[in-house]
Amino acid sequence: MKIQSVITGVGSYIPSVVKKNSDFKNSVFLNEDGTPFEYENEVVIEKFKAITGIEERRYASDDLNSSDLGYFAAKQAIEDAKINKEDIDYIILAHNFGDVKSNSIQSDMLPSLASRVKFRLGIENPNCVAYDILFGCPGWIQGVIQAEAFIKSGIAKKCLVIGTETLSRVIDPFDRDSMIFSDGAGACIVEAVENGFEGILSHAAQTNTVDECYYLYFGKSYNKKENQDVGYIKMLGRKIYEYGLNHVPLAMKSALDKSGIDISEVKKVFLHQANEKMDEAIIKRFYRLYKSKVPKDVMPMSIYKLGNSSVATVPTLLDLVKRGKLENQEINKGDVVIFASVGAGMNINAIVYRY
Repeated sequence: MKIQSVITGVGSYIPSVVKKNSDFKNSVFLNEDGTPFEYENEVVIEKFKAITGIEERRYASDDLNSSDLGYFAAKQAIEDAKINKEDIDYIILAHNFGDVKSNSIQSDMLPSLASRVKFRLGIENPNCVAYDILFGCPGWIQGVIQAEAFIKSGIAKKCLVIGTETLSRVIDPFDRDSMIFSDGAGACIVEAVENGFEGILSHAAQTNTVDECYYLYFGKSYNKKENQDVGYIKMLGRKIYEYGLNHVPLAMKSALDKSGIDISEVKKVFLHQANEKMDEAIIKRFYRLYKSKVPKDVMPMSIYKLGNSSVATVPTLLDLVKRGKLENQEINKGDVVIFASVGAGMNINAIVYRY
């Protein structure tokens, strides 16, 4: 019987602090050169909502760090899979900024966040290997691809893959792009299962760096009075939009073509929640590659309430759908779904999966 890599449990942690668009009305937004922004905040927020779809986002409470959020999501995934935590062979944790304590300017990644989560879970088995990966927003999907490689090679039977981030700790409050980012965590258990039906069918990934390497980067505050030695997440929004539109549909097509599955069989596409307009454009272009129309409700969305939590968006979205928390969205036995993401690096990836 063929060994398949199957997601047997999912979990997520959605932080408790709600930050609404209206909370930015008194913010001081500046241009990159430090000059005042030309529009009133009400206009900025209205345009922001129209483009991104974001109405509110979640921030972690001051007492919690990224590894804490990852632990909560991981614990839920283990419970959902109904497995013994001591049987986990690998803990693969995707993030980009480590643990940044509230009101701090320093990232802490020693020990690794994966090791911290293993410690919090109380796993005693030394053969459970824990490590972090940095792959931009597609990090969780890349972690699942790595778990698939471990399982197919025969060196692992159970892997815990986590995506966790607290982007609220690394945003420049004087940059209007700061409204996009949020905090959260998602996780899953990937197991080796003897069947020829469900599980990961195919995947694809790319890293483009010739012109695209620094579309997302760490930069100075737009407020020249702030400490210019402190770095904040910065992005070239238009460049990222164009990159995503040109590359993500092709990565999805590459993965789908490898699987041998017809486009008509795809029931859901779980896209990284980066920007509502960008995701809508990506899904239209993807179906256009097959000369097909986009099916109704094929693309679940959570960005309007949760914002962009980087590596956490796709696993959190999956967990919400699996638990029936999104209206008109469900996954049934036998459904084919696609996971896809784009982010810093610049990296893209996609997985075709059958439930």
